[in-house]
Amino acid sequence: MAEVLWLTAKLAGITTILLLLLATPLSWWLARGRSSLRTVVTAVVALPIVLPPTVLGFYLLIALGPNSPLMALLAPFGVRTLAFTFEGLVIGSLIYSLPFAVQPLRNAFLAVGDEPLEAAATLGASPWAGFWRVALPLALPGYVAAAILTFAHTVGEFGVVMMLGGNIPGETTVLSTEIYRLVEGLEWGEAHRLSLMLLLFAFAVLLALLAIERRARVLDPRA
Repeated sequence: MAEVLWLTAKLAGITTILLLLLATPLSWWLARGRSSLRTVVTAVVALPIVLPPTVLGFYLLIALGPNSPLMALLAPFGVRTLAFTFEGLVIGSLIYSLPFAVQPLRNAFLAVGDEPLEAAATLGASPWAGFWRVALPLALPGYVAAAILTFAHTVGEFGVVMMLGGNIPGETTVLSTEIYRLVEGLEWGEAHRLSLMLLLFAFAVLLALLAIERRARVLDPRA
């Protein structure tokens, strides 16, 4: 069981860190950009919210399988397939949890508004300095919310993990797929224990997000 918990935490942790890095420029562009493509990109980013996880997992299985064009490009580097591997699960989790990182960051950058950045510009700050010294600190609650949501969503994912990674002990078995295995094996007691653990975890996540929202309203004079 310790191995399953560690693998779940490892997958969620890596996914959260990578997504915060990848989602920052994307969220900034969606919030501050002027391109007509923003609507299309926003819809693409939000697809995992409405798309059945098994559908996403199926196409990822094809894309990361040994016969895909992507694997043909990676073959010279000794990579035949990423399906049914931990690395494949990370890629799947990045795509599946992408909107849960992008949306809070985008909303946080929108809430910053133009005035603080314009004030920084009048004081001689470059756009880069304005982002790091003004926008980023003001958007900190969004980063906290994005990190919590991404981590929790990755911990609870099942369909993508099962389709893309199967349920290989020590490699791709995480809490959600372990519960499925326990139910299949009629091990109701252990399945109940793990399910209750995830239920309490989800409740704690919601409480944390509500606390962040309440604190942000108190600190923001515009609220």
